[in-house]
Amino acid sequence: MTTADGSGRPLVPVDQVQQALVLPVTRTSIAARVSTQTTTANNEVHIPIVTGDPSTDWVAEGEEINPSNSTFNEITVTPSKVAGLTVISRELAEDSTPGATDIISAGLSRDIVTKIDAAYFGALAAPAPSGLGALTGVTAVDAGDSWEAVTIDPFIVAMSNAATVGATITAFVTNPADELALARLKQATGSNLPLLEVTRPTDTDAPVRTIAGVPLYVTTAVAPGTVWGIPQAFSQFVLRESAELAVDQSAFFTSDRVAIRATMRVGFAFPYPQAVQHITLSTGA
Repeated sequence: MTTADGSGRPLVPVDQVQQALVLPVTRTSIAARVSTQTTTANNEVHIPIVTGDPSTDWVAEGEEINPSNSTFNEITVTPSKVAGLTVISRELAEDSTPGATDIISAGLSRDIVTKIDAAYFGALAAPAPSGLGALTGVTAVDAGDSWEAVTIDPFIVAMSNAATVGATITAFVTNPADELALARLKQATGSNLPLLEVTRPTDTDAPVRTIAGVPLYVTTAVAPGTVWGIPQAFSQFVLRESAELAVDQSAFFTSDRVAIRATMRVGFAFPYPQAVQHITLSTGA
């Protein structure tokens, strides 16, 4: 399964890294799924922000058109490294079916997803990338004291807020406990019909709850009492191409063990914080 990169360190081939690490992360990380994904080979990515549009005016036929220019700013994203290392015996690596290295690689991938989502929805200290919890300028929406008394109105307000600044909410995200409370809401007193809709994008997809047609995603990375409204166009998920999955049979030579290491570099950018909606209970985050 391994090749060498010239340093004597065995590496899983790039195509296998894509299948074993990159695709599982980008397909299961809620941060990646609700964002616009960008892959780069560079240490930094510069994301332009239009701070002012060119102006237009009514002109008579044959008259000169006054020129005007857009004004720009930019966000610089430097992807941060998330990594995991585990060590198993050579006997376990060679004798288990299915292979222990494959199982552990999958476990490392799942934990990387957990760490990425925690950073995206939180405010972790460096070297983790800065996430929504540290973002200033987001639009707050008060959902009242409890989900049991809530209607769909706070979500409609969030969608309207985003539309006012030229954005579209493409995902709501909450934690499992709040998702359960919302899922139990009924359309009216005495009704058994749920307030939230359930759709299945394709026959092979799992059912997805929606709020006013917008998918509701669930992750433990979101604080209790909180629902984030995310406009995909204004949430950037930046992934460095140099993701690596290494199986090293030499580092623990004297104990006859095998080391398995996974590394990825990711970063986030929110070009228009006001378009992001932070729906909270009065007792929430």
